Amino acid sequence: MIIKGGRGCLAPQTTMLLKEVHMTALNRRAFMAATAASIAAPTASGAKECPTAGMEWITMSLEARNLAYNNVEHVGPENARKKTEGWAAASKTLREQRPKHLDLAYGNGERNKWDLYPANDPKVPCFVHIHGGYWQRGSKEIFACLSDGPLARGWSAALCGYTLAPEATLTQITNELKSAFDWLNAKAGEHGIQGPIIVTGWSAGGHLTSFILDHPKVAAGLAISGVFDLGALRDSPHVNDKVNLSEEEIQKLSPMRRPIVNKPLGIAYGTGELPAMIASSRDYHAYRSQGHVPGDLIPIANTNHFTILDELRQPNSTLTRAVIAMAQY
Repeated sequence: MIIKGGRGCLAPQTTMLLKEVHMTALNRRAFMAATAASIAAPTASGAKECPTAGMEWITMSLEARNLAYNNVEHVGPENARKKTEGWAAASKTLREQRPKHLDLAYGNGERNKWDLYPANDPKVPCFVHIHGGYWQRGSKEIFACLSDGPLARGWSAALCGYTLAPEATLTQITNELKSAFDWLNAKAGEHGIQGPIIVTGWSAGGHLTSFILDHPKVAAGLAISGVFDLGALRDSPHVNDKVNLSEEEIQKLSPMRRPIVNKPLGIAYGTGELPAMIASSRDYHAYRSQGHVPGDLIPIANTNHFTILDELRQPNSTLTRAVIAMAQY
């Protein structure tokens, strides 16, 4: 199911979401607790319940705050490891098959590089993916296979790397992304990519997708399973022990606290994700809907924070079709 938004009129679901945003502004902690208790969604095999139901954030234990956004713990570390290893193996094959435009430097950092996969037609749209890992894990090399679906539809594809925390602050990471897209704007044509850029990102990459949406090179975006108010991660040790978010970064780099960008942005989540993660996507879609900007809310049934990415590997899946549709706005 895709909940429509933007273009000057709001669907009934969106009206409901706007009411949620109003309630969120009044009492965020109470809303999150209610969301955790009320969302009826299938969970992945072995997934653990989020311990937020009926609890105020201020009274939650450190463990409870940690688990509220701990996606690995939710699906199980072994399940997360197997899924990541599968992506890495498939991505290794793709990179070996298409080695001509790999590791193109956009900056001085070791990870400041692009992998490009140009299509036969340079003018077709380009699928760009920003990897996740809570800004402290992951790489473009692991997630290259997520371009399988768009590549099968005749698109170009590109993936960029960035310096990870704690070596880099989130401020530095976002600055690197700006430089990366400046490079793409200037150099992509030399490598056979001249079409519109549709940027996607997962988890931390979902946050970065929203952040980079205002770049002039970006035509539209799809944020998958992101966290859009960084304040929610302040008390999550598995994130903030390495990312070390400052109060200034929470204010300036949270999409929920930034001006609404008038470009199409789809927001997707798995119905089997943690309640706090689901609420993050729903809240952000509602926030953007207040500005009557285009972009759909896209719940992907029977998927969790990890299995949702398998959608991008299929040429006719809901997520791949959502990416394709972004080029038609």
